[in-house]
Amino acid sequence: MPSVMIRRNPQGQLTFYVPKKDLEEIIVSMEHDSPEQWGGEVTLADGSIYFLEPVPEPHLPITLRAKRVSEA
Repeated sequence: MPSVMIRRNPQGQLTFYVPKKDLEEIIVSMEHDSPEQWGGEVTLADGSIYFLEPVPEPHLPITLRAKRVSEA
């Protein structure tokens, strides 16, 4: 499970960065996106899907562990 960084870009979109692959993509959907529960399955603009353990909505940027569910 790689460590990933999630932050907001200047346009206000969530971005997903995997340092070991030097991959940065826009998050197009997230299973849970509320103050009480944030994370779950995350779909990136390239079609890849990762899983983030749901947590209360964090302050960004944040580094988390993610599990790849499928590749684009």
